[in-house]
Amino acid sequence: MAAPASPWSRRGFLAAGGAGAAALALPAPDAVAAGSGRAAPAADEFATLRQRWADLQLGTGYDPAAEPYATRLRETGDLARRFRTAMAPAAASLWPDAPFDPPAGITRSYGRLNTMAQAYAQPGTGLTGDAGLLADVLKGLDHLDATVYNAATTRYGNWWEWQIGSPRLLLDTMTIVDEKLSDAQRDRYLAAVDHFVPDSMLGDYTGTSTGANRVDLCRVVAVRGVLGRSAAKLALARDALSPVFPYVTKGDGLYADGSFVQHTWVAYSGTYGFVLLDGLGRLFTLLRGSSWEVTDPKRQIIFDSVENAYAPLLHNGLMMDSVNGRAISRGHLVDDDRKVLRSDHFHGHALLAAVTVLAQGASAAERDRWHAMVKGWIERDSTLDVLTDRQFGVADAARLAAVAAGPAPAAPEPVAHKLFPAMDRAVHRTAGFAANISMASRRITYYENGNGENPRGWHTGAGMLYWWGADFGGGQYTDSFWPTVDPYRLPGTTVSTKKLADNEGGGWGEPKPAATWVGGTTDGEFAAVGQDVRGLSSTLRAKKSWFCLADAVVCLGAGITGQDGVPVETVVDNRNLGASGSPVLTVDGVRQPAATGWSGTFPRARWAHLEGHGGYVFPGGAGLRALREARTGAWRDINTGSSADPVTRRYLTLWQDHGTDPADASYAYVLMPGAGQRALAARAADRHWLRVLANSDGAQAVEVRALGVTAANFWRAGTAGPLTASAPVSVLVRGRGRTATLCVAEPPRTGEPVEIVWDRRVRGVVSAGPGVTVLETGRRLRLRVAPGTVCATFRCTVTTG
Repeated sequence: MAAPASPWSRRGFLAAGGAGAAALALPAPDAVAAGSGRAAPAADEFATLRQRWADLQLGTGYDPAAEPYATRLRETGDLARRFRTAMAPAAASLWPDAPFDPPAGITRSYGRLNTMAQAYAQPGTGLTGDAGLLADVLKGLDHLDATVYNAATTRYGNWWEWQIGSPRLLLDTMTIVDEKLSDAQRDRYLAAVDHFVPDSMLGDYTGTSTGANRVDLCRVVAVRGVLGRSAAKLALARDALSPVFPYVTKGDGLYADGSFVQHTWVAYSGTYGFVLLDGLGRLFTLLRGSSWEVTDPKRQIIFDSVENAYAPLLHNGLMMDSVNGRAISRGHLVDDDRKVLRSDHFHGHALLAAVTVLAQGASAAERDRWHAMVKGWIERDSTLDVLTDRQFGVADAARLAAVAAGPAPAAPEPVAHKLFPAMDRAVHRTAGFAANISMASRRITYYENGNGENPRGWHTGAGMLYWWGADFGGGQYTDSFWPTVDPYRLPGTTVSTKKLADNEGGGWGEPKPAATWVGGTTDGEFAAVGQDVRGLSSTLRAKKSWFCLADAVVCLGAGITGQDGVPVETVVDNRNLGASGSPVLTVDGVRQPAATGWSGTFPRARWAHLEGHGGYVFPGGAGLRALREARTGAWRDINTGSSADPVTRRYLTLWQDHGTDPADASYAYVLMPGAGQRALAARAADRHWLRVLANSDGAQAVEVRALGVTAANFWRAGTAGPLTASAPVSVLVRGRGRTATLCVAEPPRTGEPVEIVWDRRVRGVVSAGPGVTVLETGRRLRLRVAPGTVCATFRCTVTTG
């Protein structure tokens, strides 16, 4: 598969063409026809659409003298002035620091010209209407056309730069300065776009023309159609969007369960998913009310995705890193002219802006719900202020500010569990914390690396357990986590400590385990989640389960085996303490040293508490090791396009050492985010709260009577407590009074029928969902489930007693 994107290009558009430039207000659909009751003639529509696209970049309806717009406009002017001064046209570049080979330099050059054009067109930049600046923009466009981006050039290097990165910025800039272009200039520039993005790119829905890439290509063709006054191009772009809308069952795109996959095997809701959502929102807005309006009824799937696919992964303004792919490695980019930190909050804020763009074409009810969610995320983000985020231009800033100031109340984070079986992810939310589990299977890669990005993301799919508490900010993974964390000790993972090479296993999501049992079942609030772990380039094998409950996540591991001649570890947690943090660690009531460099071994720890974060309970006691260390790294260590400046962060790591070449080792602990010492000590002393029914490579199961929960992951047919399964399945039983609901899913996805027995007296059946057949009630409940092949949850509700 062709390499998808360079380090600069994809991320750069979050500022230059995506979240950084959008419209605050556009003409209403009926304004297209100048107030008439019908669509205007096509010739008039082209002018209207060009103005719409310009407004999407430049914004309308804001006060340029007010903050934060005044600062942003001044910054745009300052950047434009710097670019103008440094521009030195040469055969191999337009700017000395942006050579045309690799072609990312071409895209970067078009990006700078776009900034200069914005400074010319927007008020308050200090360069508004500057004829000299306009002349330099046109000079730059001509230089790129004459030297490299033209119909006579043969493409080299990364395809994305030629077919998406550069033409998007070229067309955006042309939209701003269109009236200043000669017919000859316009024709040459559009001929170059036609050369690199021929109509055939929007033919078959295959290869690089799928998912988010397809939306980008349609965006290029649509804007080219507007500028070239080509009804055929606009119709082609509109029609070529339709393959993006339907749910997919494999490969790139949106899945019915809310998953979003790009590059065939990578969970990518946060970055490529953003590109898809943002691009579609802009195209829907551009074409709304025109002769080329997108009317495919399946576009409703895109509107539904806001709440089904994206919102569950957004937490207090951040986008969970488990769905940001190789973008987790970007951080501070050396070729980022605005010097913005790429982080989970950066990606989250971009999604908020995309949702507000899409909301312009949504129903009133959808728009109200989305605005309430966005307002809540804005208010709760205590790590990075959404409204002053420097990635945004004035248009996005104004639109987000309008949502924040709106009369509707902010929506709270939901208490809910959301499984994403198609991309091996799970999100658990309670009133006090949120958690995210990142897994891998033969369907979803261990990690994606490529273009010099994310070469050490090896274990991000080995059961990494992200979590965020309610009483501290969301900076755990934001604050230079990825360049400084020990990549062999990611929170929640069970790994062989065998040393791995950078880019181990291959690139672009190629390395995938042979495992099929990955997934779980949920009633929408609690869940049983499991992963058959296979080590990357190692002999490690393990069965891992997470039982997600009201105030805790019960974590079990079993069948932990390895023969690599190195220790195998389960990382209970690895907390980023920041540059100078030293929160107190207490183990079994004893305060531990806070000095960096301290390490401790606890042969039979029962509970541990980290001040300001939460704690952990070890049922019956367990061996625990702890380490405080300061780790120094640079973003360039994990991304060749990022800063080489060293950064140091302190960490507290807690882990269980299973020894060298373990055979059938196990673990059990309870994660309790936000819990205090008293709560942890009480939970550890309460022998009745949690009962571990099974913890082996055959089944892992728990019972929590106080919550009415019995849950099991069966790795093979067998019995665990009151539950018996005829095949590998995940089962959750939730009792409330005299009613109980059984939830069943088949993570291996064979589709073969499975029988479940619950050894509990059942008086009658309240409901049995599709695919569920009740075979027996009375002294026990026996069900047959036809599970399908997508790890869907099947339910049966009964009365007990």
